[in-house]
Order: sequence, then structure tokens, then C-alpha cells
Amino acid sequence: MILDRAGFLAALPEGGRLAGLDVGTKTIGVATCDAGWSFATALTTIARTKFTADLAALAALLDRERIAGVVVGLPLSMDGRDSPRTQSVRAFARQVAGPLARPLLLWDERWSTAAVERAMVAADLSRAKRAERVDKLAAAHILQGAIDALAGAVLG
Repeated sequence: MILDRAGFLAALPEGGRLAGLDVGTKTIGVATCDAGWSFATALTTIARTKFTADLAALAALLDRERIAGVVVGLPLSMDGRDSPRTQSVRAFARQVAGPLARPLLLWDERWSTAAVERAMVAADLSRAKRAERVDKLAAAHILQGAIDALAGAVLG
């Protein structure tokens, strides 16, 4: 089920490990966080093929990692409106929400890829290494933003 922030928090009253997803047309970047929602870590990148295969790979990974909830990066336009890409990610989230059987939260990710790219350029990573890592690092950036805000809502 896709929830708003309050619904997501209510569905996970005792926390639990979360996964962050950066859903692209060719890959899905995946990050996870600890059960206390302190820090996000880039985990892996799933190469997209067919929806059923993508769903099976994602479900297996979430089960293996004992994930309680999922945060999906929502690529809004800079003015905050939906774009065709936003609509595609919303459709993906609707399709996976039921089968994954976990609370799902859509999270604004407007700056995630750009922030990660800047950090990797500053670290002097080659283009090949940046391309290999960008999706899972963007997922970690998305998840970290979400857990910082969620943990603040719980504490505040």
C-alpha cells in the first residue's frame, strides 16, 4: 500500500529496516538502512528486464534483507509538478505495492542524482565507476533524506 508520511510512520510504529529505490528505465538502485533509521547504505543495482522478473528480484532482495518498508524516489519536475517520468514511477509503485506487501512511501528525489554525481566527480571517480554506482548511491541519498525526515517526525 502506498502511504503518506503519517500513514507510513503509523504502519511502522517500531521502525524496522527500510529500503530506498531509485527507479530508472534501465535499472533500479537499491539502498537499505538500519532498523533505527540512522543511516542509509547503497546496496545494489537491479538491471530491469520484464516487470515480473524485476518484481521477483526486488521481492527476493527485500525478503533476504528483512525489509519492513520501502521508500521510492519520486522524480518530480523542478517546479514540483509531475512529468512523464514521475508518472512512470508512480505506476511502478502502484504495481509493486500489493505484491511486495510492505508499506510504501513516495519521496521527492529531485536533487538525488545530481548530488550523487557531484560527490563522485569531487571524489575523482572515472565515468565508468560513476555509471556503475550512481543508481544505488542515488537510492541511498533518497533513503537518507526520508529517514532523516521520518526520524525527526518521530522525535519532534
